[in-house]
Amino acid sequence: MSTPASRTSRRKSVHRRYLHRRAAAALLALVAATTLAACGSDSEEGSSEEGFGTISMQYSWIKNEEFAGEFYAEDKGYYEEAGFDAVNGISGPDTGVAKLLSGKVQVAINDAASVGSAIAEQEAPLKIIGATFQKNPFTILSLKDGGNIATPADLKGKKIGVQDSNVNVFKAILAANGLEEKKDDITVVPVEFDPTPLMKGQVDGFMAYLTNEAITVEMAGHEITNLPYAENGVPYVAETYTVTDQYLAENRDLLKALLTAEIKGWTETFKNPSDEVVKVVTTHYNQAASDSDGLEASFGELDPVKTKRGLEESQKLISTPETEKNGLFTISEELQQQTVDSLAAAGWEVSVEDLFDTSIIDEIYEENPELKDYQK
Repeated sequence: MSTPASRTSRRKSVHRRYLHRRAAAALLALVAATTLAACGSDSEEGSSEEGFGTISMQYSWIKNEEFAGEFYAEDKGYYEEAGFDAVNGISGPDTGVAKLLSGKVQVAINDAASVGSAIAEQEAPLKIIGATFQKNPFTILSLKDGGNIATPADLKGKKIGVQDSNVNVFKAILAANGLEEKKDDITVVPVEFDPTPLMKGQVDGFMAYLTNEAITVEMAGHEITNLPYAENGVPYVAETYTVTDQYLAENRDLLKALLTAEIKGWTETFKNPSDEVVKVVTTHYNQAASDSDGLEASFGELDPVKTKRGLEESQKLISTPETEKNGLFTISEELQQQTVDSLAAAGWEVSVEDLFDTSIIDEIYEENPELKDYQK
């Protein structure tokens, strides 16, 4: 029988990746309304004469550890300090792409694959202005006493469980490492997002998230091996702050204030003990569960052990030598190019200029270099 933690992990992955496919279809109906909606987005949320009023931010998933920085920004008053009456965080699962284009939200936390595919396939007018995760959270998960896939070469002759929505991303890691399914005798086995086929030995490897299924399988008592995409040729950014081109052009001061508050909030997650951060996350999760009939209400209580592990694994994707030097959310020119190259390997052709505008985050650190010290 599955545990509540495993059921939560499966539902999380199912919804997040399923919505990647749904977003493209929704774009067809919404792109035509983009310009009109974007023009009216400010007035929809309301603004105060001396500040920025209230804005809405779409989260990619439920209110768990993935948004700990946002919770601290609210609790510590960083949003208010920045000039906002409120920043309404909206629970997912949702890439936010369709809502951005329709003007229902002003900012979305999503990923380069969701944004890049929308730009490549629909010419969606979107920009990534910062990234929480510097590293792609995807991994090929295997059991140490099973497939034990530690290098790309270990994929040869193996059966890999790949979800339908992740086929292109799997092809990207093969292409990045000069591998081909037929030539290298790699068998793709269609699976859902439940890692049971891996634990039962039905596949040698399994497409997973480092912050999710990898933890689930390990907590189930298995020794695991990860082949992280970010360290093997597919390093696109994720948990990205995304806006429309028009909103960016018309609201630079607002976005600058917002990202400053976000930096301060996420800094708290590094400065405070993990157990304290888990308490903050749990409080916000429980509030969401009691205030709405969304997914939080149906998932039951958070598992504090899983939440802490998820937080610790997330921090490894957030904090890198580059962010230690340049600051949280920054995306180096090299990483921008690597992201674009990663998307191209998955079949989405976009340019760096199409996908990114990091001018605001750069300005923040030029004017406030002390914000770089998020670990002190």
